[in-house]
Amino acid sequence: MTCQFVSLTEERPGTIFRLLQKSYAVWAEEELSEPDELAEWYAYDREAFLAPDSVGACLFFTRCDQRTVGFASWDPRQAPEVGIVGHNCVLPEFRGRGLGARQLREVLRRFQQKRIRIARVTTLDHPFFVPAQRMYQACGFREVRRTPWPRHPSICQVTYEQTLCPPAESPTCRQERR
Repeated sequence: MTCQFVSLTEERPGTIFRLLQKSYAVWAEEELSEPDELAEWYAYDREAFLAPDSVGACLFFTRCDQRTVGFASWDPRQAPEVGIVGHNCVLPEFRGRGLGARQLREVLRRFQQKRIRIARVTTLDHPFFVPAQRMYQACGFREVRRTPWPRHPSICQVTYEQTLCPPAESPTCRQERR
């Protein structure tokens, strides 16, 4: 399978929303999911395509054999101290092939180019997100805190961080395993 990362300009509006909707379909079926999430995903898609030189410049899509199978995003507004890893999703039928880790490594590479010192990512302490937790740990992230998730305080948000090394010393990640 040949994969490449492509910019926002290679896709059409609605692609981000569709990828998030399909990637999180199981999560969205749970009672813990909120209708607000769909609205937020739609708004993010719209904002990215309306602002391709700012919001849209902080994401890429992953294409494998000419099919868009996922995307990753980031927020560099706290740079150079911190870069926040945003969405990192892969369509369900393409999971378990290391694509999430490849996307994450590419985000980290871009952080290093911008001399960002700390990469930070947040996920939830819920069975649906265990593969993401394992991937972050396999890629060198360390858990730094747990806080109640504002939408459902019975679930914790888990924050991971990684101190980035100089660009010549790229971080390595084991492939995502299930």
